[in-house]
Amino acid sequence: MRISELSRRSGVATATIKYYLREGLLPPGRATAATQAEYGESHVRRLRLIRALIGVRGLSVSAAKDVLDAVSEYATDTHELLGLVFGVWPASGAAKDEDAYADDSEVGALLAQMGWKVSEHNPARDVITQTLQTLRSLGMDYDWHSLVPYAQLAEKTATLDLDQLEGPDDPLEKAERAVLLTFLLEPALLALRRLAQEAESTVRYRS
Repeated sequence: MRISELSRRSGVATATIKYYLREGLLPPGRATAATQAEYGESHVRRLRLIRALIGVRGLSVSAAKDVLDAVSEYATDTHELLGLVFGVWPASGAAKDEDAYADDSEVGALLAQMGWKVSEHNPARDVITQTLQTLRSLGMDYDWHSLVPYAQLAEKTATLDLDQLEGPDDPLEKAERAVLLTFLLEPALLALRRLAQEAESTVRYRS
């Protein structure tokens, strides 16, 4: 297909496609003339993933390129592939900032309780450590034990998430689905929590 058809199929403007080609996010098409090229289905899928990484996950163009390069490298390793698109570890292989919330012993205890094997680079570890420290600084008696019931619910959610990623063999399609299901679904999951809180409050205090 020509670039105009690629634009129509992918929903990405022609000028943007040319920019992605110049920046190396999108591989060149098969040259058919000095100023023309043919593109295939792999270009459509890659453009969809680029849109998901930049538009949904909010990555910069350079960060998206790093992820795309790494996706190509780990195309046959689903665990590594998902870790990259979820942001569990940096595509560049950068080390974790040891100065930020270095004491994550509570997270370690929570992980041990749940039996979870989790990368030390996962930024969620620092989020939990910071949250627990903030809650206690505000006078709440809150530690990792309080998170266990929530972790059990999260485990069930993760099972549902990964069940929905079964099927596509193409790594670009799998990566795109992972980004969309994770980052677009998160606001809906938070909204469900708010709805459930109102419903539970009604049962407890208005019945």
